[in-house]
Amino acid sequence: MKNQYDFCDEYTLAETAENLAKKAVKLGFIQSFVVRVFADSWQFYIPKENESEPLTPEQAYLYLKRLVEQASQEAKVGANSKN
Repeated sequence: MKNQYDFCDEYTLAETAENLAKKAVKLGFIQSFVVRVFADSWQFYIPKENESEPLTPEQAYLYLKRLVEQASQEAKVGANSKN
């Protein structure tokens, strides 16, 4: 695992979370997401069936990173089992 982060402050963390959300949509893990940008903060909405609580950039980053990494690991295991 790499120890280098793709962000250095709250703004770049929010941008990184947004990029992870776009990747998760492209991979089909989530259907959509909404980012509300305010003067002093960003709020992420990731629909989950009947509920959608606003997430902070930190919460969105951690959730999406775990989702994308888990899917990547499952894809590797699936590819290895075919060999």
